[in-house]
Amino acid sequence: MRAVDWRRSKFSKFTVDPQTESGIIMDNEACASVEKELDRVVTKLEQLHENSAAEIGDIASLMSELVNVLGNAEQMVVTTLNTGTQINATDNVSGSGNSSSDDPMGDGINMQVETEPSAPQRLTDRQMEIIREAISKCNERVQKLSTEHRELHGSVSKIGKAIDRNYSSDFSSTMRVDALQDEDNLMLLNKAIAKHYCRQGMDEVARTLIKECKMSEDHAQDVFDSEREFAEIYNIWNQIQKRELGDALDWAVRHSSQLLERHSLIEFRLHRMRFMQLVSNGLKSQNEAILYARTNFQKFAVRYENEIANLMASFIYLPGGLENTPYRIFLSQDMWTELSFTFLKDACQLLGISKNSALSVVVNAGCTALPALLNIKQVMQSRQVLGMWNGCDELPIEIDLQPEFRFHSLFACPILRQQTTEDNPPKKLTCGHVISNDALHKLSNGHILKCPYCPVEQNAEEAVRIYF
Repeated sequence: MRAVDWRRSKFSKFTVDPQTESGIIMDNEACASVEKELDRVVTKLEQLHENSAAEIGDIASLMSELVNVLGNAEQMVVTTLNTGTQINATDNVSGSGNSSSDDPMGDGINMQVETEPSAPQRLTDRQMEIIREAISKCNERVQKLSTEHRELHGSVSKIGKAIDRNYSSDFSSTMRVDALQDEDNLMLLNKAIAKHYCRQGMDEVARTLIKECKMSEDHAQDVFDSEREFAEIYNIWNQIQKRELGDALDWAVRHSSQLLERHSLIEFRLHRMRFMQLVSNGLKSQNEAILYARTNFQKFAVRYENEIANLMASFIYLPGGLENTPYRIFLSQDMWTELSFTFLKDACQLLGISKNSALSVVVNAGCTALPALLNIKQVMQSRQVLGMWNGCDELPIEIDLQPEFRFHSLFACPILRQQTTEDNPPKKLTCGHVISNDALHKLSNGHILKCPYCPVEQNAEEAVRIYF
């Protein structure tokens, strides 16, 4: 992103370095304020966790004691009832007479004894006291946990308030609302969104968007044609993360010669991972692993001789498995994730396509630039120079983006010390030196131009525009 000439002679008092007070310092203060609230919540949450564990442990102990008391009481009731029943039965039998001759049924007949039900047994005073005490303590602890939990909700809500207080949520101030009033621009945005969906394998969503925005057939076909190759790459990338290498190996074999010319590592790494997959299966896959190594490692023997030799040494650990060996790294998910992203990067470079969609690049770059733009917007509002914001197609300040967002070279004129633009393109003189078009007109005297770096005089009209 390029910065416009701020016309220092007129607007120097309004300029603000976004990397000083209005930029990094303000952001650091805001982050520190929010982080302070977050630390409070984390501390309270840790304390609540410790207190809850202790309180729940106490409740469990009380309940265990209560269960034991009730169990003992039940056993005492059962014992009392059984004893009373046996005594009543004995009395009834004895009262019928001691002589067997008076018993018309004889001794060989079992006599059934009917007894009156005993009165229900009550718990002892001590048992009732223990039960009431346990229930009271449980209620107190549950109430305490509930109160502490409600207090935590208040602390969590303060984080949101701190974010709203320290960060601006009104991003509309940095918008160019007139940009999407043009039908062509709106269609470009719809195409970018549709291409992003295609890259994610969401073709049906892309078709729905195309239908609802009434995109022309030519634009719709361009969406799917431009992303067809990436859709295959994205699908293989997903499969590698799921530890499936079949399609990835087929793709690498199809592009083997091109990958070797570019000195890419991805083909060997795919074969290496497949070999380690076979080895990790144990002795049952030993022969298959040996055959796979003989078939696929031969063309890498010169370049990766030492690494292939190390891979062959993994057979020593087959009886005990690879889990506790130096080769366990090949079983980790980190290795598979790294392999998938290496494949994505090399495949996109080979096919000449970007690994990130245009929409994701624009969104990520915009998120990086947004804090500085919000700061400079506030300054421009306070100084009443908002006309500078919409006066051109460039940003009012320079945004320092990361290297991954730089897709072409920038040329700064060595004479005027400003970056070239479409209206002020770089021009190459016949002597080979390059200056901006504005500098060319300022230095030329009619058609005669003397190069500012060498004494060669030349015709200014012979200078040609160059592209980076």
